[in-house]
Amino acid sequence: MTTKKGRKISGGKYIKARKKKLCERASQGRTVKLGEDKRKTIRTRGGNTKTFNLKSKTVNVGGKKLEIKNVLETPSNRFLARQNILTKGTIVETASGKVKLTNRPTQEGVVNGILLKE
Repeated sequence: MTTKKGRKISGGKYIKARKKKLCERASQGRTVKLGEDKRKTIRTRGGNTKTFNLKSKTVNVGGKKLEIKNVLETPSNRFLARQNILTKGTIVETASGKVKLTNRPTQEGVVNGILLKE
């Protein structure tokens, strides 16, 4: 006998105890692209707010703001670098040299990084 998904062995349905609360629902996926600074603020659980980037053209390196010229490589996915998408671990080109992003821009309103030795 083949079993049907979401059914008991007797044929009855499994019924959820409850639906997901608003705070438990997944939010829309976000990507931070290279471009003029653009941020968005959303309400989170408990009435708090979360500010995140949608576009960014600067990176904070040791207290200085450097302009991002180009996205060189993204270790997690090589196709993200082609689309100029900024994620944690991405290596970008600036006037001072190569910078590795150390934070998650989709979770925070800033882009931080460290200068790589060449």
